[in-house]
Amino acid sequence: MPLGTWLKAGTSATALVLAMAGAATAAPAPPGESSAAQAAAVTLRYDDSRAAGWEAAIAAGVASWNANVSNVHLVEAAPGTMAEIVIVATTGWPQATLGPVRPGRQVRVELGSQAVDQGYNKTRIAAHELGHSLGLPDTKPGPCSQLMSGSSAGTACTNATPNATERSRVQSAYASAMAASAPTDGRMLIDAP
Repeated sequence: MPLGTWLKAGTSATALVLAMAGAATAAPAPPGESSAAQAAAVTLRYDDSRAAGWEAAIAAGVASWNANVSNVHLVEAAPGTMAEIVIVATTGWPQATLGPVRPGRQVRVELGSQAVDQGYNKTRIAAHELGHSLGLPDTKPGPCSQLMSGSSAGTACTNATPNATERSRVQSAYASAMAASAPTDGRMLIDAP
């Protein structure tokens, strides 16, 4: 067999082996989500170091948003690093800066004990206030099925999951690089009844 034929055969075999090895080691994307969509997700850091007593509620609220939207992902900021969402515990009514917050910018969430004292659910409060940071206004009055109905749903409401409309609005707010550079609204929304 001529040398040129051996080289072609060897090159083709090597390419096939490399292609198969790459396919075998590539991590699949989660069901329903492409790897391009994962790469495009905006990561926002939150700092809850001044929200003593709210840690479990914040973790549950963050988990709810992370499970329900894919264009934005909330992660706890490492100590001493800048966070886009600063969360503090207060004695007043819960309130938050209306976003959508962008990487490198900052909003504030105040988790007020006055609402808890009146019987409102801590996890719902945390998820609701994070929703403001992600760009959602209040939808008062509203049913318990709407996370952003806030206190108007009553103290018996414990729903901390955004509904389809709320998820869609956040997905749209973080859908592209151009949207990711748009300014934050900046208004503070107070969630008193």
